[in-house]
Amino acid sequence: MSTTKHVTHWINGKPFDGGAAERQGVIFEPSTGRESGTVDFAGQAEVDAAVAAAKAAFPAWRDASLSQRSRVLFRFRELLTQHRDEIARLISAEHGKVVSDAAGEVARGLEVVEFACGIPHLLKGGFSENVSTRVDAYSILQPLGPVAGITPFNFPAMVPMWMFPVAIACGNTFILKPSEKDPSASIRLAELWAEAGLPDGVFSVLHGDKAAVDGLLHHPDVKAVSFVGSTPIARYIYETAAQNGKRVQALGGAKNHMVVLPDADLDLAADAAVSAGFGSAGERCMAISVVVAVDPVGDELLAKVKERVAGLKIGPGDNPESEMGPLVTRQHRDKVASYLDSGVEQGATLAIDGRETPVLGGGGDGFWLGPTVLDHVKPEMDAYQDEIFGPVLSVVRVGSYEEAMALLNDNPYGNGTAIFTNDGGAARRFQNEVEVGMVGINVPIPVPMAYYSFGGWKASLFGDSHAHGMEGVHFYTRTKAVTARWLDPSHGGVNLGFPTNG
Repeated sequence: MSTTKHVTHWINGKPFDGGAAERQGVIFEPSTGRESGTVDFAGQAEVDAAVAAAKAAFPAWRDASLSQRSRVLFRFRELLTQHRDEIARLISAEHGKVVSDAAGEVARGLEVVEFACGIPHLLKGGFSENVSTRVDAYSILQPLGPVAGITPFNFPAMVPMWMFPVAIACGNTFILKPSEKDPSASIRLAELWAEAGLPDGVFSVLHGDKAAVDGLLHHPDVKAVSFVGSTPIARYIYETAAQNGKRVQALGGAKNHMVVLPDADLDLAADAAVSAGFGSAGERCMAISVVVAVDPVGDELLAKVKERVAGLKIGPGDNPESEMGPLVTRQHRDKVASYLDSGVEQGATLAIDGRETPVLGGGGDGFWLGPTVLDHVKPEMDAYQDEIFGPVLSVVRVGSYEEAMALLNDNPYGNGTAIFTNDGGAARRFQNEVEVGMVGINVPIPVPMAYYSFGGWKASLFGDSHAHGMEGVHFYTRTKAVTARWLDPSHGGVNLGFPTNG
């Protein structure tokens, strides 16, 4: 079947009209495997055009009043609310996740927009009167200039909305480089920004691959870079951008553990493991990929997980009956499936084989892999060491809380974790001792609300700042300290001494 759509860049308030792209990528429909469209890939000329538009738009947007910015954000919020179902369907068609899951993604992004609507309050600085005689001191937060966001395929709406609402509210201009695998949602968001009254050039979208990324990382007029993706790329983004004098927040990979203590409610824990392990086909940086069962609950917990997986319905994202869709590409599906064989070869037990899962409608030539469980996984196995990023749940058996904690803290990743227990003392000890950035207590996916920050520790974060919340505000602004004297008719004459607080 021939392709049906073409996606190009959004630069200076409109679709890019700079001529035919030298390179393009293919957009797939994961549930069928067919090609559904093409997307232009940016080269240096397109990068330069987007940055030039952002640079030109910055002075006026920086000087726009907080009330003006807030009004645009409120209008964008209303438009996003009106079109949330449309955006969810765009995401589902190109990513493969079910529409209800995509709608949840849009809803979480909308929460960050709502947080950014309060920017007049968020940008208040501090003021101290009479730090010295008739001298006042205060601090102000000012925007950086053109900033860029480089975002992954798994959340084509939510992850960009961790970044650009706060950046734009703070007075910056923003260039988004989304994943080339599912680019349409980003263009629809750009159209809604324009409809909301955002000035041309304040928000741009560049599609492409490493060439577009490198163009942004090396461009002297890009002042900061935000990234979410795998740890190797996060490290590269961090090092390259920092070498070019940019502020960087680079969120990397994850290996999220869920510890189940013997006193836990095992029905609740099983529900959580299945929901957090297989939602969005496991293609979430906050997915639970390792269940750490503390003796003696392993067998009973696994039995409950099997019961729940047996009832799941796998099918196309636009089928209302579907609870889990396909993976994003055939290559990724095959890579994820390879861990089933390597896990067994290295000594794990294949408790549930997702390759045997039936698909609603038959599945055709789609990129299907059903929920999979590897039991008796050991830390030295590839299935434990690697971020699989698919519907593969590993069960590790341990003998004690202490052994579970050592396992988590020895892991190089530190994104999210959860503990299931009815013991408040154990829960408090866990949240204090675990070396992970986001912790859930009887909550399997501890994604913070928009007014708290999102980010991990260790190899899950490069840079000092987490996403959204007040850390996002501070990342997208720089502080200026002002010391002022007024209403003093005499400056006191020349004094070569070091100034003191007299």
